[in-house]
Amino acid sequence: MGVTDPAGPVMDRDEVDRALARLGQEHEAIETSLLALQDHAGRRLLEGAELTGVTHERWQATEAQITQLWTYFDAYTAALRGAREIRARRRWSSREDLAELTELLRGASVTVPGGGTGRLSETFSLSALVDRMNELYATSLDMIVAADAVWSALPARIDLLAAELQRTRSLAHSVGVRPGEHPAGDDLERITRTLAKLREDVVRDPLAFWVPAEGSSAPGGGRPDTTVYDRQARALEDVRREIDAVLTVRQDAEARLIRLRDVLSRADRTLAEARTARGEVLAKIAATEVPVVSGPPTALQEQLATAAEYRRQAQWHRLSPLLESLEEKAEDELLRARESLTAVTAPLAVRAELRGRLDAYKAKVARHGLAEDPLLVERYDAARRMLWSAPCDLRVAEQAVLRYQQAAAELLGGGGTAEDGQGDHKGDAS
Repeated sequence: MGVTDPAGPVMDRDEVDRALARLGQEHEAIETSLLALQDHAGRRLLEGAELTGVTHERWQATEAQITQLWTYFDAYTAALRGAREIRARRRWSSREDLAELTELLRGASVTVPGGGTGRLSETFSLSALVDRMNELYATSLDMIVAADAVWSALPARIDLLAAELQRTRSLAHSVGVRPGEHPAGDDLERITRTLAKLREDVVRDPLAFWVPAEGSSAPGGGRPDTTVYDRQARALEDVRREIDAVLTVRQDAEARLIRLRDVLSRADRTLAEARTARGEVLAKIAATEVPVVSGPPTALQEQLATAAEYRRQAQWHRLSPLLESLEEKAEDELLRARESLTAVTAPLAVRAELRGRLDAYKAKVARHGLAEDPLLVERYDAARRMLWSAPCDLRVAEQAVLRYQQAAAELLGGGGTAEDGQGDHKGDAS
């Protein structure tokens, strides 16, 4: 063990045998890995594909690496074979054999032509050569696994989405949703083009759709990038909902049209009632501003007729948005008609409230035995004549009722004011 050389102390026979055993195991493991890499489905697909972009560039580099891997492995195999032959010369190896084996097993004794570094050859020790092969193997496998993962995930999903797209297109055509005629039809055309291009890009350049995992050193660490696919899937789902809405219109269009006619009819009747009430107010109430009542909007009736025509012609894609718009406008029209009626009849409501207040106070003073009081009788008759005559001046009539309330309050409470009388009346009414 005293003899040394550049490889270090000369190994003894046991060390040589252990090193050869270990190297033999490494050789088997490397060979198995290289054969598995050679037989990998992703590698075969890459060899037969028309690649573009980043995948094309990386596959060219990976192919060169795999070729170099086999060159390294052949050199490793030859060196191991040579070491085994030297060890097999004698049962008890001589010192010269052990020195030679030490150089082979530990020294930079393996010369490999080329090597991808621009040099004619490279020299390695067996351990350094194993490290180099492991490095090339990992980067080659990473590229192959990544491409295979994208090919295994995205094209199948794209095909499933394309099949669903085709079913949606057929359903859309059945309800008249076509490109150029309905936004959903245009969306279907755009999704179709996008999916076709996406599939072509995925097949030709899978690594463009690969997101490496941060901090991961394992081959194939990462995931396929499904951003474009997911966006189209969401867009198709939106279109499906639109088609479902159109189908719903086809199923309940008649009922919705009937409800629309009923709402518009109620609005027309309410407006007619408001016009009649306006004439009554103008005849019965004096000195009052009464708002003008407009007629029913003809545009809504025209749109309703258009909707009915769309239904007869089975133009469901046009009927759907029109019905939604009409339903909103019809409810607004009914609300407007009711507000017009309320505004027009407000003076009559005020007169009715004054009449009720006057009679309530008359009943109250009667309960206290004051119904025949001359002042109360006089003021009651004056207020009643104003409220039950036409036209009625509400402002004058209200003052007459207040005077009656004031007189009643004074007799009942000993000098109360008209305001007190109003509060007392509200208490009775409650």
